[in-house]
Order: sequence, then structure tokens, then C-alpha cells
Amino acid sequence: MQLQSDILSALDEVIENRKQANVDESYVALLHSKGLPAITSKVTEEAQETVEAACSKDVNQVIYETADLWFHSLVLLSYFNCNHSDVLNELSRRFGISGIEEKKSR
Repeated sequence: MQLQSDILSALDEVIENRKQANVDESYVALLHSKGLPAITSKVTEEAQETVEAACSKDVNQVIYETADLWFHSLVLLSYFNCNHSDVLNELSRRFGISGIEEKKSR
């Protein structure tokens, strides 16, 4: 099994490669062709499904829906020419800082 960061890196690469693919052959290309409204709509949909799974207390469904949410979040990042590393860098920056303190600093 690949390390988790390897999987995220592989997903970043696949998403980047598929952004310009044929929309009839790539879901990522289809989302990108429809633009930011379509991508953000999918992120919203997947976030709602994740919350619904949590409310049902079905841990397997929570994991499944979170995977969908993460994937669509990676597609959203790719729209802005970013990837998972940018998010990990931000989390690293915040590491060791109280959530309350981090929020006050905004």
C-alpha cells in the first residue's frame, strides 16, 4: 500500500493531467470545463453528504463521503493551480498554534 502522501501526490498528478483532457473521457476535465461554479457545487454537495453520513453515525459512510470530499477539494485546488502540498504547508504553519489564537490572528 502506498503511503498516504504518495496517494495524494498521485492524485494531484492525475488531476493535473486530466484538466485538459477530453471532457467525454475525464470527469476532472468535465468539471474544469464547466468552471468554478460546477467545482464548488460538487464540493458543497460532498460536504453535505459527509455531514449526513456523520449524522447517521455510519463510520464507513463517513469515510466514503470524506474521500469524495477530499477528491473534489483537490479538483478545486487544481482550479487555482494549487495542490495538497499547499494545504499541508498551511497546516504545518498552524501546527502548535491554538485554534483560538490562530482565529484571533486573522
